Amino acid sequence: MEELLKTCLCADHQALGAQMNEFAGYLMPIQYSDITVEHNAVRKAVGMFDVSHMGEIFVSGPDAESFVSHIFTNDIIGIAPGKVLYGMMLHPCGGVVDDLLVYKSVNPASYDYLLVVNASNIAKDYAWLLECAQGYDVKVVNASDEYGQIAVQGPLAEKTVVEVLAMEAAPALEFYTYCETLYQGNRVILSRTGYTGEDGFEIYADTETIVSMWRTLIEAGVTPCGLGCRDTLRFEAGLPLYGHELSDEITPLEAGLGMFVKLNKPEFVGKDAIAKQKEEGVTRKLVGIELLDRAIPRGGYSVETADGTVIGTVTTGYRSISLDRSVCVAMVPKEYSALETELFVRIRKKVFPGKVCKKRFYQTNYKK
Repeated sequence: MEELLKTCLCADHQALGAQMNEFAGYLMPIQYSDITVEHNAVRKAVGMFDVSHMGEIFVSGPDAESFVSHIFTNDIIGIAPGKVLYGMMLHPCGGVVDDLLVYKSVNPASYDYLLVVNASNIAKDYAWLLECAQGYDVKVVNASDEYGQIAVQGPLAEKTVVEVLAMEAAPALEFYTYCETLYQGNRVILSRTGYTGEDGFEIYADTETIVSMWRTLIEAGVTPCGLGCRDTLRFEAGLPLYGHELSDEITPLEAGLGMFVKLNKPEFVGKDAIAKQKEEGVTRKLVGIELLDRAIPRGGYSVETADGTVIGTVTTGYRSISLDRSVCVAMVPKEYSALETELFVRIRKKVFPGKVCKKRFYQTNYKK
């Protein structure tokens, strides 16, 4: 068995008594105290996450813009420096290699674009990018091991970042923009992004700076949060998790993410397959399902019709902490995707009735 990777904050998590477990090949904190406490800290005040396991890949060179446009579904042509876009890299067949954030550089002397990718896909994504880069005059650098990352999320995130970390640039940032600033004399990338449905910031820096920053936030009383509530928060907000709502076999249209695929672009990998699927119509869709019972649906559970026919699978499910409702997301045939359609989820040996609802269960509170 391979030894698990550790982030620069692993020792700090263990010192805080965090429950640790494997995620994406890393030993990561699942929770520190109680998942409900951590979840509510982010919804009502402020919490912070170690997301140093995420990948940072820099692209630079004369063909950087055309190359990133080639591998990315969203349209980066002509966007302003400091803008961040969400989108996907696709296989030619339309399946998702990964979903990622693309940062348009505010520091072109060092790089042209920063790609932030999922921890579980760093090696796969880097290999894919190198393959796709053939014929382009670009330099693609996987700097994931050089960076740590903290996410500070919640209604009090801006106040915390300014008052505790002295990052005076934070209030001027709009949603999905970033800047470069300094923390104790060290270069920091500060973005107004997140994965919780709340206002917040993601901070990238060298590992020593991230450790210092984390300890300063802990001393200030900011609630440390594990991956357990990171998942409940993103799920309530209708945000996908690769390997669940997205995969090599699931297309953006099936996942309901067509708005991040710009088919008016001249070209990108997978465009023909997605254009064809859009013209013909998808045959399956991700839907929300609310159970009419307190039973908790989990990923992998089957979705059935009234006569017991299995038609789909739950990708993620919880008893929503914010809403106190049993809800899940599931992949089902299109003919069962209309709102209020009656469906059943099999939980162990029993089936529980539910109705199709919107996938975003919680009203997000991003800075407008």
